[in-house]
Amino acid sequence: MKTSLYEKHLNLKAKMAPFAGYEMPIQYSSVKEEVLAVRNSCGVFDVSHMGEFFVKGKDATKFIDYIMTNDYASADLQKAVYSPICRENGTVIDDLIAYKLSENKSLICVNAANIQKDWDWISSKAEGFDIKLSNESESYSLLAVQGPKTEEIFKKIEILNTDASYYSAQELTYNNEQIILARTGYTGEDGFEVFGNHKIINELWDKLLDNNVVPCGLASRDVLRLEVCYPLYGHEINDNVTPLDAALKWTVKFKKESFIGKESLKNYSPKYQLIKLKLEKGIPRENYKVFNANEEEIGIVTSGTMSVILGKGIALAHIEKEKMPEDKKFFINIRNKNYEAEYLTSAFIKGGHK
Repeated sequence: MKTSLYEKHLNLKAKMAPFAGYEMPIQYSSVKEEVLAVRNSCGVFDVSHMGEFFVKGKDATKFIDYIMTNDYASADLQKAVYSPICRENGTVIDDLIAYKLSENKSLICVNAANIQKDWDWISSKAEGFDIKLSNESESYSLLAVQGPKTEEIFKKIEILNTDASYYSAQELTYNNEQIILARTGYTGEDGFEVFGNHKIINELWDKLLDNNVVPCGLASRDVLRLEVCYPLYGHEINDNVTPLDAALKWTVKFKKESFIGKESLKNYSPKYQLIKLKLEKGIPRENYKVFNANEEEIGIVTSGTMSVILGKGIALAHIEKEKMPEDKKFFINIRNKNYEAEYLTSAFIKGGHK
């Protein structure tokens, strides 16, 4: 499949590759240039492959609060909430963001690879709620515009005329078309995600590039999210782990009266601990093995790359809880050689979101 911006990516000579069933831009100039654009200025990503579900009706908020582990019911109107959704046994189906556009209308944005799986699951849980669900993924394109200059550029091109708070979401009219503007993103920097029909998103893409916003691909997006330690479905979270295995305990609100998976999670002892590791030498990659000082295998790298900002190899890794070394000494095996890795308790870099 192709996004509505496919021809524009080809015209920019982007390196394209299949991702979640779509032909997606992996990079345009270089990963380094694109990462630096987002950290220092402004970059734009085509993320139209993501899925959009709308929940409308009297019980829209109540329903979303029931299917997610985080607290959606008490979120203010025009706010966004990040959360996993789980099975009854507590394992993660996906992580998503839900946008409370009004009392009776919400948008759920899900990962591209999970659109059908999520739709089937969410639809199956709707009985007894006064809601109407619609999968409008094919009708929407989506841009993620990220970086410290995003707000300034959005005001210049008159998409934004008031201050919008972090994790806010609002429906607006732009160039006579309806859009949803959310101050969210997955890079750790300030920025917005813009949902709209294919026509207006294509117009906005052109306008952003005319204002020197740098087009960025999925390779730089992965480096950016890993530098700030954001989990990614299929890596840190998957069908076999719970949020408690993936450093997402903060998203599980046990004080809520009920949510799917609550009882299982309440009684669950995590099997894994998600940790952050930095190397002086070597580049860690997904599925590389992690060892302790006694050369015993204790875990696996879930995501690894070379940090553009640090100039060092960085990784997130699942360590078996019972094998977590007290001395916090870790080694990553790269091409049959163990490289010592520094254990960190905070993100590799601090982003600049509001």
